[in-house]
Amino acid sequence: MSLPNHAPIPELYVSSDSAQKLKHEAASLPSWDLTQRQICDLELLMNGGFHPLKGFLTEADYDGVVETMRLASGALWPMPVTLDVGEDFAARVEPGQDIALRDQEGVILAIMSVTDKWTPDKKREAEKVFGADDIAHPAVNYLHHKAGPVYLGGPITGIQQPVHYDFRGRRDTPNELRAHFRKLGWTRVVAFQTRNPLHRAHQELTFRAAREAQANLLIHPTVGMTKPGDVDHFTRVRCYEAVLDKYPAATTHLSLLGLAMRMGGPREAMWHAIIRKNHGLTHFIVGRDHAGPGKNSQGKDFYGPYDAQDLVKKHAAEIGIEVVPFKQMVYVQEKAQYFPVDEVPEGSTVLDISGTELRRRLREGLEIPDWFSFPEVVQELRRTSPPRARQGFTVFFTGFSGSGKSTIANALMVKLMEMGGRPVTLLDGDVVRKHLSSELGFSKEHRDINIRRIGYVASEITKNGGIAICAPIAPYASTRRAVREMVEAYGAFLEVHVATSIEECERRDRKGLYKLAREGKIKEFTGISDPYEVPENPELRVETENVDVDNCAHQVILKLESMGLIKA
Repeated sequence: MSLPNHAPIPELYVSSDSAQKLKHEAASLPSWDLTQRQICDLELLMNGGFHPLKGFLTEADYDGVVETMRLASGALWPMPVTLDVGEDFAARVEPGQDIALRDQEGVILAIMSVTDKWTPDKKREAEKVFGADDIAHPAVNYLHHKAGPVYLGGPITGIQQPVHYDFRGRRDTPNELRAHFRKLGWTRVVAFQTRNPLHRAHQELTFRAAREAQANLLIHPTVGMTKPGDVDHFTRVRCYEAVLDKYPAATTHLSLLGLAMRMGGPREAMWHAIIRKNHGLTHFIVGRDHAGPGKNSQGKDFYGPYDAQDLVKKHAAEIGIEVVPFKQMVYVQEKAQYFPVDEVPEGSTVLDISGTELRRRLREGLEIPDWFSFPEVVQELRRTSPPRARQGFTVFFTGFSGSGKSTIANALMVKLMEMGGRPVTLLDGDVVRKHLSSELGFSKEHRDINIRRIGYVASEITKNGGIAICAPIAPYASTRRAVREMVEAYGAFLEVHVATSIEECERRDRKGLYKLAREGKIKEFTGISDPYEVPENPELRVETENVDVDNCAHQVILKLESMGLIKA
């Protein structure tokens, strides 16, 4: 970990001749198609960004990292980097075997020699690594609802790096950055980590940090996976490039880091510091609530505002990087400049726009003042985030069979088509079953697959500016949450719980399904022999008993108006 910032760092790639040979040999190996997060992790394993790791963590390394933030060797490492797989694949693989690791198109990237296979205690991992087993934390939600149940560990033999077709000239490996610093003679370089567009406060912070450290500046944004709901990396990189000329060209460099963030607060900040050390950085900016995910299920911050700074400073000497801590930057109206929040002159007028307020202004087409951001950045953000009344969105009805979901959804579709302006698509449960999921049964697994397919189609409609109306039963909270995340990456999501009682649904039952379920002739029937998890906080809850359909649809219209998604 104490390599000088100009010296090459070890990589896990083999020579091109060996890589060609391994590609042929890998044809006979079991293959695992990597998830997006696993591809990000593998790339940083292979190119040295995760030095000293030689592969995905073994069980002993994993236990050490979870409990003490150290590998079995004693080396500092705060974040589990594991290969999670499904039970079916795990059953076909035993320690001592090699497996081929492929991207989502089937291109082989590496070979892994499996040394360990185990089923982790995910509750313990959540509590020790992220501080709470609370699915309001995106990494904990990922751990429980997306990551596979079995972990494989072992060393990696790198064959080729993942292909990136976007911003190729901005993506530097650790050794490419080290060579760049060596060529320019940069011996002191401070890194600025960000997953957000750069605004004026960020510029002031980075200027001050470089001046304080007497160092050159590397703007090093994360463009792998970030927090659900963040501005997409394509927009962010265009924003970075738009303001790059506001920095001194001779002392500033922009490079993109393909890291899959976990939003792990203090541990994540320390992980970021180690990764930056591997990229040849000598200094690292740690700001307020670094890599914090926001609020927990009780509405409180997961981490204290300066917990990350304290932890990184504690281990900075061992990591081999100097910490440049910063408080929140705020704009002082009388001075017409930015100050750290603890240096604001007494009696001054402090102006600030939170991320929530910025999103509101973009959503409603309101002014974003020049003191807050650069016109070039605002222009890029407005291109990607037009006012809500011009964005796509999804209305997702959920409720028992016979609750009235489809009827209300049809009425809503007609009302929205009458208004015009955006294409409207109805994804009704029965229709989707016929055309999109005809091969699926009604087991929990198959119902989950069906709802996720609906969510994927809805997210594509939303991304392209249309309106998707979905009306499945969707009995499971975790699946509804997954659909919400898919859609909210591109637009708004309105969950409507059609709260008709099971007794009323049985009374309305024209198809006789409930009777058959009561007689045991239909297995795993929601509300009878299989549970329905009632939404805790839907945007709207609609009662249908003694209420006509038009009134129910009108309630949804009023909610859409209040959310700014359609004009009153």
